[in-house]
Order: sequence, then C-alpha cells, then structure tokens
Amino acid sequence: MDEKIDTLLKEGRVIQPTAKTKAAAHIQDYEQAYQASIADPEAFWGGVAKELDWFSPWNKVLDWNYPWAKWFVGATCNIAYNCLDRHANTWRRNKVAIIWVGENGEERIFTYGELLRQVNRCANALKALGLQKGDRVTIYLPKIPEQVVAMLACARIGVIHSVVYSGFSAPALASRIQDAEARVVITADVGYDRGKTINLKGVVDDAVRTCPSVEKVVVVRRESPGVALAAPKEIDWVEWLQAQSAVCQAEALDAETPLYILYTSGTTGKPKGVVHVHGGYMVGTYITTKYVFDLKEEDVYFCVADPGWVTGHSYIVYGPLLNGATILMAEGKPDYPNPGRWWDLIARYGVSIFYTTPTAVRLLMKYGEDWPKKYDLSTLRILGSVGEPINPEAWEWFYRVTGSDKPIMDTWWQTETGSILVTPLPSVPLKPGSATRPFLGIEADVVDKQGNSLPNNAGGFAVIKKPWPSMMRTIYKDPDRYKVYWNTIPNCYTAGDVCRKDNDGYMWFMGRADDVIKVAGNRIGTAEVESALVSHEAVAEAAVIGKPHRTAGEAIKAFVILKQGYQDSKELVQSLKDHVLKELGKIAVPQEIDIVPSLPKTRSGKIMRRVLKAKELGQDVGDISTIED
Repeated sequence: MDEKIDTLLKEGRVIQPTAKTKAAAHIQDYEQAYQASIADPEAFWGGVAKELDWFSPWNKVLDWNYPWAKWFVGATCNIAYNCLDRHANTWRRNKVAIIWVGENGEERIFTYGELLRQVNRCANALKALGLQKGDRVTIYLPKIPEQVVAMLACARIGVIHSVVYSGFSAPALASRIQDAEARVVITADVGYDRGKTINLKGVVDDAVRTCPSVEKVVVVRRESPGVALAAPKEIDWVEWLQAQSAVCQAEALDAETPLYILYTSGTTGKPKGVVHVHGGYMVGTYITTKYVFDLKEEDVYFCVADPGWVTGHSYIVYGPLLNGATILMAEGKPDYPNPGRWWDLIARYGVSIFYTTPTAVRLLMKYGEDWPKKYDLSTLRILGSVGEPINPEAWEWFYRVTGSDKPIMDTWWQTETGSILVTPLPSVPLKPGSATRPFLGIEADVVDKQGNSLPNNAGGFAVIKKPWPSMMRTIYKDPDRYKVYWNTIPNCYTAGDVCRKDNDGYMWFMGRADDVIKVAGNRIGTAEVESALVSHEAVAEAAVIGKPHRTAGEAIKAFVILKQGYQDSKELVQSLKDHVLKELGKIAVPQEIDIVPSLPKTRSGKIMRRVLKAKELGQDVGDISTIED
C-alpha cells in the first residue's frame, strides 16, 4: 500500500471539558506533560515506576536492542503484590476491591484483605499440585470472582496464566492449551448467558482429551447438586482451597518474568500467544488507569469487558487493582433481562467510571433513549470506549444520554500493546470519533510504507516509534512472528491500523489496513463509510467490505442492522445511499446494501469483516475461533 488513503469523514465538533472535570484531573496541562514525557521517556517511565513497590531497584530503565526490549533491568517485583499487599498493608485492607453481580442478580463482595486471603489460598493450592515458576495454567472460567483470584494466584508465585474466554469451543480451547502446554486447567461446571446454562465442563472434557500436558482440572461448581468429578484428576475448587493457609509470600520476580500468555486470533493460521511480563506491564496498566480514567479513591469503576480479553486483564483486573480501586464486575449481556441492565447497575452501585465498547453503545442505541432515561446516572463522571473507533453518531448518543457533561475517553490500543496508547485525558478537548492524542511517553505517528511521516489529513499507517513498558515481549514459541510487528515498516511498531492526523494532531483511526477498499483509484477506510451509515436515523450498526469490480477495482458492499421500528425496503436502501452521498461523496456510496439481523463479531465486540468478505466471495473463512455467533 503505497498511495495515501483518502479521508472523507468531516467531523468538526469540539467538546471542551467542564471546569469541574478539568480541575479534578490528575493531568491538567496535557501539552506540557506530554512534551516533558517525550523529551525524556526513560525519566518519565522511571518516575511512574517509583509510585509502585519493588523488592529491589533497577539499574537501567530500558535496554533496547531493536526489536527486543527489557524494562526496569535488574529489578525484582511482583504485580500481585502491588495489586493486593500494597493496599492490604494500609487502611485499604477493608476497602471494597470487587463487587460482583451475577446474571441472576446474585452479589458477592471482596475487600482487599479478603481478596488477598483467597489469592494466597489459591497460590498455596497451586504449589501443592507441584506448580513452579514458569509453569502454565489455563483459566477457562465465566466472569466470576474466581477468575480474578486464579489470575492473581498464578502471578503471585510466578506461574504464567493463559486465560481463555469461556465462549470458546473445545477445539479452540484445546489449541490454546496445547500451545501453552498447560499443566492445570481451572474451569467451572457452567456459565450463564441470557438465561441459558452453558456446559463449560463438557467443553473442557472434550478439549483435554487431546492435551497430554494437563495433569489436573479444577472445577468451580456453581450448580447444586454439583457435577460429578473424576478423582484424582478432577478437583472441586472449594475443597482445593479449604485446606490451604491464607498466608503465602509473593515471589520476588525479575521484572522481565512472563506474567501471562493471551491468545489473539491471527487473520490466518493459528492464534498468536502474546506474552506480557510483570514489571513493564504493571507500570503501563497502573498509570494509564490512573490518568485516563482520572481514578480517585472514592470511585466505583465499571468495565464491561471479560477478563478473557486483554481489556479485562488490563482494565478490570490489573490496572484498577494496582490503583486500589473499587471494581464492579457484572456477568451477563447489556440487554438481558432487558436493555436497562447496565444503566440499572450504574444507578444501583453509584458507578462513577464506565468503560464500554462502541458495539455495546450501538446495541443500546438500537433500543432508544427511553431506557437510559429511566435511571439516575448522575454518579457517572468519566466514560470510556474501547475496541474499534467509535462512530461520531454513537459517540454523540452516549454523551447525550449520560447527561452531556461526562467526557468520553475513546481509547486506542491492542492485546499486543498491553495498555492504552492513544487516548484523550479528561482535561483534553474532545472531537467525537477521534482517539485524540498519544498517551504520555508514547510517540505515535501516521506514516507511509517507508516510514515517512505523512502530512495532516493524509491517511496512512498508525505506528509507534519508540518502545514502551507494557509492550508484548514476544509471541510465545514464535519470535519470528513477533519481529513482523517491528519489521513491516522500518524502525516502527506497526499496529496494522490505518489512520490520519488532523491539523490539531488528533488521530482518527479509519479501520484495519487489510480492510481498506480501493474504489476507482481512491483508497477508503471502512470505518468512515460505516460511520456515515450509522449516522442515518434508521441504522443501529453497519459493516462494509470491498468486492472485486470489473472497472472500479473494488465496489463497496454494506451490511446494515436497523434500529427497532424500521423495516427493509427499496426506499430505505436508496435513502441510505443518498445519506452516504451527502456525508462522504459519490466515491463512498455502497453499490450494494444488505439489511441483516446480525453481524459476525469477535466476542470482544469487533466486527469480523474478513468473514463477511470470505462468505460473500465464497472463500474459506479461516480461523473463526474468536467469533461470537
């Protein structure tokens, strides 16, 4: 891709932070703080690291041997110690760490002191099975507190966790267990989804048959009478922990000790095992959670992700606990038992920070504004969005229904980056649909194939020019696959996303590089056409692909989900085309529009355009282990 990508979306609104938001923000002058952090990134990251506890100090902040990085060289630490002991050794031991709400309304509450005791019991139980530093444990659990306990218990003793989202099929789970060569699998008998009971134990039984490395399967039994377990290989979670002491010293680990492997779907071939480590990942997730969400002692923080995804690792578990936050964790879907589910939780628990996805916002948009209006959302202070670029229309709706005074932190990052890289801070003026500017210490740019910076408003590749602490260290067992990220464009980390910078330096993400459509010599990012469609009053969600075309090279085809109350008709399809013509111009008008009931998505809410394209062209759809439906 050597030509520039055309940018068609014109979004002129700027929303200033309120005086109250600005006065409360940890960082009040972004420009000054950013320039200082870029002038000396090692001093900046070293300063952040000093806010955390280390067993022994580093002798060098960064050892950069392109494309391999080591951070906080020579230091020892433990991320679980910083998430738990650091707070339990103070007045925070009796502060609420986790409020958990089940799909059926069941509630469980853990203080920092109690969470530490549970984690210690689990860590001792893992040790009793003979697990040692560097061994791998696969965690295949629904969104229940045991998921967090198991992750932190592994981290505490230097065991590497590999959390697999509990919606994965047996073959997908088996491939991840096999790659990690996990010795133990921690699962549950069942999960609950929209009132249905999902048999997780059955999935694990199928998967483990082809996984010779697995010695034990630990089962959290939620149903009674409990599912039968085949001793000695299968163990009941409660009995497993019961005999264990609530005291377990956190291992002093080298800062570069692997913390977890998280498998992300490759567009082709087998999933990639992204490896993150204790030291740098701890520093990155800690400071981004603090500054981006302006976290304060009294906040109730609600992130709707699942710990099976990186958002759940970084912004349900590690980032908020490192900051001593109170986390609301809720099992279930946003529209079950009704579309007021999340708004009700926000009102009931006095949530002040709410981090969600554009997909979820568009789903809630589909049900209209009456639902959020029923609830008192006045405790909300900061909103967040993660996953894909949020269309300006969805942004505006989210902003409006929550009171039009709460800034939306539209965050851009990836499994591979570990923590948020491009994002507003609460004190920064916002533009609906833009992730604004790089986080402190992060040097981001938009470049061409050769790595040359592009002029403003020219679309190109989003890259990061310098290493950062929470970056992945490798792809598990596949270092060559890791090098591709740094070798695609010289001397840059290439994210695989296309982007443009406007005249204020704000970044506008336009979709994945492999989703760019070439129409009659123009290169168009899918996100812009989708945003134009979503801004039509009838549309809840849209996905766009390119199809081969005899004269134009490619033609645009759109798949559209309608809001409640609208019907498919020739007139409506024409109205959608006219709307795109008005918003973006003739070149971006879809040649075909299909009205569909649903779209293929990953379970973390990203639309899988390549699946739509493969089906449309009658090709093999490739690895779809992460698909929801």
